[in-house]
Amino acid sequence: MLRAGVSQPCRLASVASSSSSAFHTSAVLSKLSEERLRSMALKKANVEKRTARLQAQLENRPSVILGTRPGDEDKWRKSDLAQLLVDESVFQQPPVTVKSRGVELPLYKAFGIAEAEEDTLFRILPQRSVEVTTTYDHLHAAHQQAANPLPLNPNPRESVVERLQKRVNAAEEREKAKMANFARLIDLRNSDAGGIAYENRRRIIVAFSTPENPFDPGRTEVQVAILTYRIRKLYAHLTRCKKDVQNKLSLRRLVHKRAKLLKYLRREARARYDVLLGRLGVEPDAVEGELKVT
Repeated sequence: MLRAGVSQPCRLASVASSSSSAFHTSAVLSKLSEERLRSMALKKANVEKRTARLQAQLENRPSVILGTRPGDEDKWRKSDLAQLLVDESVFQQPPVTVKSRGVELPLYKAFGIAEAEEDTLFRILPQRSVEVTTTYDHLHAAHQQAANPLPLNPNPRESVVERLQKRVNAAEEREKAKMANFARLIDLRNSDAGGIAYENRRRIIVAFSTPENPFDPGRTEVQVAILTYRIRKLYAHLTRCKKDVQNKLSLRRLVHKRAKLLKYLRREARARYDVLLGRLGVEPDAVEGELKVT
């Protein structure tokens, strides 16, 4: 009985100690699990915020190809390069003319007709043609008069000066008709897409050259502007023809070539680089992200 009495309190003490130990351990584990859950929730929220922030930055990042931010195409339309380009929509437009040198000239002329050529074709050559024609008519009339002494003039009261003036007026009318026909012929609307591309390249060279060298195709700004024009034209084609894989590769090559030229210009002349990006309507983030400028 003594052994049973002694063992019973020991058993009760062990049961009490085990029950209290189990209660204490569960409370600690519950508290640790709550802190772990809060930490995991906070970490998940931070990851979600970081992902959303990166996604917003990527969505707002300028396009490497176009150089503008999404929805900011107005920056391109207001740029110097976009203002001087002519696209294929000129074919659908009615003819637009301007009065110059006594004849209606087209607003957009075919390639090869610049200001100097226009002055030669519509001022110098008509004058020379009138002079040659009237001189030839006068010499021909004098030769016939010498060969035939009878008066060839049906109006004997008309003087030589008046007859010469009539010939000059008739020659000028013929030259005006020729100029009007030739002006319709050199309208850019009569050319094809290749002619429009040639005209755009000529305009780019003239606009981005320096006053010291007004036609400088090798200038870095001119090359970058021509590449930007080609990139945008090819990108517009790929938006219509999404399965044109070969031209996708060509587009990547053009973008890489432009990036190399801009990297060179940024290293050699930072002021020219900044001015050029503004004239092209290109965001610096697009170019420098592509170039990985440090």
